[in-house]
Amino acid sequence: MKAIEIKKGIYWVGAIDWDLRNFHGYSTQRGSTYNAYLIMDEKITLIDTVKNHLKDEMMERISSVVDPSKIDYVISNHVEMDHSGALPAIMDAAQDAVIFCSANGQRGLKAHYKKEWNFRTVKTGDVVSLGKRSIQFILTPMVHWPDNMIGYVPEEKILFSNDSFGQHYASSERFDDECDLGIVMEEAAKYYANIVLPYSSQVQKELNEAKDLDIQIIAPSHGIIWREHVSEIVNEYIKWANNTTEKKALIIYDTMWGSTQKIAYTIQDVFERKGYSVKVFNLQHNHISDIMTEVLTAEYVCVGSPTLNSNIMADVAAFLTYLKGLAPKDRKAIVFGSYGWGGQSAAILEKNMDEAKFEVVSNIKVRYIPDDNQLMDIKQELEKSI
Repeated sequence: MKAIEIKKGIYWVGAIDWDLRNFHGYSTQRGSTYNAYLIMDEKITLIDTVKNHLKDEMMERISSVVDPSKIDYVISNHVEMDHSGALPAIMDAAQDAVIFCSANGQRGLKAHYKKEWNFRTVKTGDVVSLGKRSIQFILTPMVHWPDNMIGYVPEEKILFSNDSFGQHYASSERFDDECDLGIVMEEAAKYYANIVLPYSSQVQKELNEAKDLDIQIIAPSHGIIWREHVSEIVNEYIKWANNTTEKKALIIYDTMWGSTQKIAYTIQDVFERKGYSVKVFNLQHNHISDIMTEVLTAEYVCVGSPTLNSNIMADVAAFLTYLKGLAPKDRKAIVFGSYGWGGQSAAILEKNMDEAKFEVVSNIKVRYIPDDNQLMDIKQELEKSI
């Protein structure tokens, strides 16, 4: 396991998690990386660590450049254990090292590891000299924990961006120009939609804080390093942080005997006639985190369920819980469902979409199996609503 030089004297020393398939309920079909960075200067500096079970891989990469005991500074940008899990191993090796973190980071690290390490807290605007280089700190609370911060090395024009601009993407390549850009952008969107989305207002502040920096390389905590397509990923973040939507409709549902599915396809037909890009997701076959990636830029989110035991289907309820937690803003909704006798599902769906702050433009409820006349009525009603 060797370090990979990203600029003269600056190395990627992280770890690749080829086997990761779930991260907090988010499906990670392509695995992930935990990125740590080593700066060789008068003060040898490590930026972040890796998940604990991959600490040996990180230590081996560091050792290919320098004895880990010689590390002077550790920058802890984020307490979460996929970033800090190997910190105890580093501090055992480099017992005199100073840990730079935010005040919330110090509290979090002490709570996690019960250690009285040599902490030095920093705030936005603070600068630490490493020798020929320096690190400028910007605190970015709630992107996506209270302790988060990022660091900029002006001499190298590198932004160590923590969770921002990251992707859960395992690859032996380290840079954006070495990978399929479409896949990397897809994973960056999925990461934003499933982790960062609730904190979009804080991302706007972060982007504003960093707008005057001359950035040639963005080195995030997960996935590949941006060096060729920096402006493209920054522009995508501006769009996502501002909740910019496209002329796109999603139709998300579960069905028991096909009646709710018939309504879903009828709704699809209306949106297509209106010139919308449409994607249809049966929750029996699609993971909620993949659907959320599409929600990121969708104008309409249509949710359907038959009535089951005076309620909605369990996987629809799970999706709605997930959706509300991620809190996309400025979206419209259509709710729909079929029933045999109770008929509660459509009202439950509408209540959930109201709680999620969606504008519900139509509530469609059909008893038993919709016939052609009923489906035509639905089309005519939707033509007026959309």
